[in-house]
Amino acid sequence: MTIRDIQTALAKAGYRPGTIDGVWGRQTAAALRAFQKARGLRPDGVAGPQTLAALAALSAPPGTVPAPPRPPLVWLAEARHLLGLKEGPGAIDNPKILQWAEDIGQRLYTSDDIPWCGLFVAHCIAATLPHEPLPANPLGARAWGSFGHSITPTRGSVMVFWRKSRQSGLGHVGFYLGEDAGAYCILGGNQSDSVSLAWIAKDRLVTARWPNSFAPLLEGPTMLASRTAGLSVNEA
Repeated sequence: MTIRDIQTALAKAGYRPGTIDGVWGRQTAAALRAFQKARGLRPDGVAGPQTLAALAALSAPPGTVPAPPRPPLVWLAEARHLLGLKEGPGAIDNPKILQWAEDIGQRLYTSDDIPWCGLFVAHCIAATLPHEPLPANPLGARAWGSFGHSITPTRGSVMVFWRKSRQSGLGHVGFYLGEDAGAYCILGGNQSDSVSLAWIAKDRLVTARWPNSFAPLLEGPTMLASRTAGLSVNEA
């Protein structure tokens, strides 16, 4: 079941998910919580297996049992939706990036000249998994090493890398899309000053993390065709 499917089912059930556009926004999450509460489910706004089964049953023909739908990775969908977003030119800041900081209470973040890979990940998680705790310092890439729990890299996992050296304390963070023999394909912010894709060498990985409020996928690695792009070496 996709995000658009969830929005459609909520709308048909009399809830208001906002525009049916496949984007997981606050209005969709609020509609889902209202649906969950009415069905006696935990109103956490997370499209877990029980919630998805209840939504799927709304549109199933009478007497049939719908197959268990796969929960959408709502944070990864939000990240994909933002592909192409860029910093403001020169001294001009992109107001959307500044709004992300405001939304999660990081009011000291005042310019998109400040590295924002951690802020991008924080926005995607906070906007779609509202009950998932963020790291104490979500702006710090390496702080995401304590997020959720450890997992083998898989689609949607939060990937934490070192920059310059493993001991430097500097880092980068983004979301796993796939890999080849020597590198991970990462969807992240502040990659070439934008939300974009980058290939990062596997030996730079510090840890892969998964949100505690979302059941892990049982997919394993996503192997991609041989890349033509070079490796990213400095994402700040």
